[in-house]
Amino acid sequence: MVSPILQQSQLVTRSIGDLYQQVRARTLEIVAPLEIEDYVVQTAEFMSPPRWHIGHTSWFFETVLQKYRSDYRIYSEEFLFYFNSYYEGFGSRIERPKRGTRSRPTVRETLRYRAHIDEQMSLFLESVSDRDHAEAILGIVRLGLEHEMQHQELLVYDIKHLLCDQFDAPIATAPVSSETVSGMAEVEGGLFELGYGSGMGVPPMNHAQDAHATSNYDFAFDNEKPRHKVFLQDFMIDRAPVTNGDYLEFMKAGGYQDFRWWHSAGWEKVNQEPWHAPLYWEQRDGEWMVRDFAGLHEVKDKLNEPVSHVSFLEASAYAKWAGKRLPTEAEWEKAASFSPASNSKREFPWGDAPTDGPDECLGNLFENGLWSVARIGSFPEGQSAYGCQQMIGDVWEWTTSDYSPYPGFKSEFDEYNDKWFVGQKVLRGGSFATPRRHIRTTYRNFFYPHERWMVGGFRCAKDVS
Repeated sequence: MVSPILQQSQLVTRSIGDLYQQVRARTLEIVAPLEIEDYVVQTAEFMSPPRWHIGHTSWFFETVLQKYRSDYRIYSEEFLFYFNSYYEGFGSRIERPKRGTRSRPTVRETLRYRAHIDEQMSLFLESVSDRDHAEAILGIVRLGLEHEMQHQELLVYDIKHLLCDQFDAPIATAPVSSETVSGMAEVEGGLFELGYGSGMGVPPMNHAQDAHATSNYDFAFDNEKPRHKVFLQDFMIDRAPVTNGDYLEFMKAGGYQDFRWWHSAGWEKVNQEPWHAPLYWEQRDGEWMVRDFAGLHEVKDKLNEPVSHVSFLEASAYAKWAGKRLPTEAEWEKAASFSPASNSKREFPWGDAPTDGPDECLGNLFENGLWSVARIGSFPEGQSAYGCQQMIGDVWEWTTSDYSPYPGFKSEFDEYNDKWFVGQKVLRGGSFATPRRHIRTTYRNFFYPHERWMVGGFRCAKDVS
């Protein structure tokens, strides 16, 4: 008779193995419409060639094989150099702005490398439960899969910057906006438990269980922990993200020409770049247009969609112009996850979610297949207890909070999150390019205040007077 502990270990291994196959296949599905010439182009210093992403995500798993399999032989020293990103502990690497300056390794060689790593990892996972460090290994594999989901989203950003409407994206029909969403929700202040932890609709788990789990809310990065108490004043927050129409009014009012609304760094960017509108907006015959995967559209036809590809600096300027401000990440998380009726946090704004992530009627994430934002009011079933809509999916939402460690933070993986705790701002909620399994209300994304190449938007807040 097989012991319950061994049965559980085997179940976990199969589950991680299945997830490994699913995640790795998704990456190749994303790049499938590309032509061979597309894989090696780097359109800007902040972008990466698609070839690099498919190689780097394989490099991550090769480091696992190197560490835990004594008989593993490195595939190529050149690949270790080219496909490293920022991990100082794994040796030298090519500088990020130069990832597109090389034609080798070829795309064919990179795919062959990826297939080799997948073969080795599949064999490795079959026997991982027999190893002394099984829990640690499963934890790092799960982290690697979450890491690959991050790169899947980055791939969408990079492909958009590279090809935009020339990419043959399999675009699904957008949902119908079923209601008008306007105004602000009032949220009571007081003590609030910020961050990931027990009591969110799932049983308390120890670190080992957390590493093994395969549902999105059973996993959390170390930067989301520990859950801790913060005090909030009463505040109000927009029930919907700021729209193209809202933002166009800011532009028409001379928002990009009036220094009064801007942080000093923002005003410097406005004049240096120069900025006149969000990224992917362009003017034709006096009319503002926006380009996305589906083509070039008049902004007046997309007024009810969340504005996207704006920086923290632009979001802050708009908020000041509107007589509001950006929310803190604690305010955002409370508005998204807290239920006054039960006096507790929920896994998602609407409550719980199945193991593989939110249903498509609850939020616009990658599996919805829209390859773009959805109109405000398209997901009323996904609203929070306070009536805030589209807090999960569509656009990552800027907050005014600096990206810094929570009190009591302990790094769970060197060089993954803690090395970035300086100079960046926190974004919450996910975007239309975020995999369902990857997102949760406690997820802390982070970018520099001037960056706008990712799918960043925002909603405003203000104090209760």
